[in-house]
Amino acid sequence: MNLLSNPIDQDRSYDVKHIHAGKVRDLYEDGNTLLLVASDRVSVYDVVLPTPIPDKGALLTQLSNWWFEYFTEVPNHVVSATDVPAEFAGRGIRVKPLKMLQVECIARGYLTGSGLKEYERTGTVSGVALPPGLRDGDKLPAPIFTPTSKASEGHDEPITFADVVNQEGREVAEQLRDLTLRIYTRGAAHAAERGVIVADTKVEFGWDGDVLTLGDEVLTSDSSRFWPAAEWEPGRPQRSFDKQFVRDWSTSTGWNKEYPGPEIPADIVEATRQKYMEAFELITGQTWAPR
Repeated sequence: MNLLSNPIDQDRSYDVKHIHAGKVRDLYEDGNTLLLVASDRVSVYDVVLPTPIPDKGALLTQLSNWWFEYFTEVPNHVVSATDVPAEFAGRGIRVKPLKMLQVECIARGYLTGSGLKEYERTGTVSGVALPPGLRDGDKLPAPIFTPTSKASEGHDEPITFADVVNQEGREVAEQLRDLTLRIYTRGAAHAAERGVIVADTKVEFGWDGDVLTLGDEVLTSDSSRFWPAAEWEPGRPQRSFDKQFVRDWSTSTGWNKEYPGPEIPADIVEATRQKYMEAFELITGQTWAPR
């Protein structure tokens, strides 16, 4: 059975209960499952900006759902993408409750962003030594695992593989690294066929009993850097199909990256929406149509 198309149960006798509001997603308890609902909020530098991006939540959800089905070999938390209350249709999924690990699992295939800054200081990223002389946007010799902490408040901080071993044990740390790199490598190969470079991506895992399970989102415009392959030119910032566009705009305003963030002007809102749509359509081969 395709778990993404279970029929809607019209006979529920229990209430949906809101239990958590994240930066972008809201979590509801619904019987013995959870509803994970993506909003149109946009978060940069761990601050939610006051202006939403129309369709963003639905675009993130639909792209994640596409990838969850693509990675059939990786256990994930999805129960159904259609068995959700009508008000969450298109942007909510029904998921298994997981015991989430307190590690943000990041794979990098290209050097940019915070990884570039760390490399320029130390020659390493999360303890991984890299060749000298790399520039912004350079492809790495091989993808690397560069985890961060998972802060409930404030900013996530870079950690090393050894830190993950200390926190989770060697066997689990190796599983996290290997799964993260497998998802990145296979996803990046597909995207490359569609003209998109996946520079890096973040995934999260939790325990479904004793099974390490992919949760949250996967290879979206919020969790990844997507670049048009035809325009890739190392040594400068790249044009992106992701929220890096909003990050760059917010930085240009002189904002200090602390709460509250600046209001996003209408032209930036629409340009951001178009970038999310472009990423969805290129990667999935589908035409975006709100559901």
